[in-house]
Amino acid sequence: MGLLTTGGAYALFSSTATADESAAPVASQQSIDEGQKLFASNCATCHGLSAAGTADGPSLIGVGSAAVDFQVGTGRMPMAVNGPQAEEKPTQFSDEQVADMAAYIASLAPGPAIPAEEYLQADGDTTNGAELFRINCAMCHNVAGAGGALTEGKFAPALDGVESHHIYEAMLTGPQNMPVFNDMNLSPQDKADIITYLKYLENNPSPGGFELGSLGPVAEGLFIWIFGLGAIVAVTIWLTARSN
Repeated sequence: MGLLTTGGAYALFSSTATADESAAPVASQQSIDEGQKLFASNCATCHGLSAAGTADGPSLIGVGSAAVDFQVGTGRMPMAVNGPQAEEKPTQFSDEQVADMAAYIASLAPGPAIPAEEYLQADGDTTNGAELFRINCAMCHNVAGAGGALTEGKFAPALDGVESHHIYEAMLTGPQNMPVFNDMNLSPQDKADIITYLKYLENNPSPGGFELGSLGPVAEGLFIWIFGLGAIVAVTIWLTARSN
């Protein structure tokens, strides 16, 4: 009885807490039909005609419009070639076509919706966003969002220049090797604060001078060893040659 009571209460709380992210805006039937045609022509080979998945691609039932907007809107899908992960490339579709496909997938089952514009304005709390980013994201993306290498040929991409809604959708859906940060992990305002921090990094130059790719002490140490010691050796040779 205790397990049933606590389990039921947790399920009720979870569905309530995630209701906002799962409630996609109502799309027209025409948009859904157009999205289905585009899906059948470009995605069904891997994901199946009913989007239930095949041996070559996962099921898309329940991924929501946010996942489609991120994957297709950044050009990661359709994949150009099989590899460790889908890489960003120029998108093959217009914004309207991406919205149609997102509407079709969202019509199949409830899932995370495209974020509201109020959370994408980059006017949140930069300090809180920086702290949240360091705690949850910096171990893969680098504290400055410059990206980093992962295992088995995979990598965390750089976040400079990424559109706000794609950053939000990535946190919401967890593409590739990224974990999912739903509204119980990071609230919509927390996500907005992280976006504000990343946009702050984009718009403000490094106060310490040349960033060296923002890759941290490895790049800085390599620069010192090659150019710093190289300059010292060159000056030493010059002084010795001059004395002779």
